[in-house]
Amino acid sequence: MLINTLVVLVTFFFMEFMAWFTHKFVMHGFLWILHKDHHQVEPGFFEKNDAFFLIFAIPSAYCYMTGIMNSDIRLFIGIGISVYGLAYFLVHDVIIHQRFKWFTHWNNRYVRAIRRAHKMHHKHLGKEHGENFGMLIVPIKYWINPNSSN
Repeated sequence: MLINTLVVLVTFFFMEFMAWFTHKFVMHGFLWILHKDHHQVEPGFFEKNDAFFLIFAIPSAYCYMTGIMNSDIRLFIGIGISVYGLAYFLVHDVIIHQRFKWFTHWNNRYVRAIRRAHKMHHKHLGKEHGENFGMLIVPIKYWINPNSSN
């Protein structure tokens, strides 16, 4: 039980690195065509960028299926990936971009810092010269004075 919990936690934190890496080198790289509408808003609720949900869901689903079929650790890797996906969705789509009007009253120091860091990421409309590619871990400079604007 302890090992399984540890695998879920390690996978969750590893996914923050994977999200950063994928965002910087894939979304702002060869798959910019899918990510572009997230930076350059187009009409409609859905974005091409939403396809990344499926891209990240595939390894999670694979790990769930093979982990259950073989009764092994892959199940807990899949759980870690999907828990990170849920956290990413809540932070990015609900709290930052407010695509869903839940938790709109949240305004603590972490929320202000993460919104500020994400705002700095979105100030770049093109795929070049980006910054702050991570999601849940906020650089310290945004914690220092998260109320100021750039």
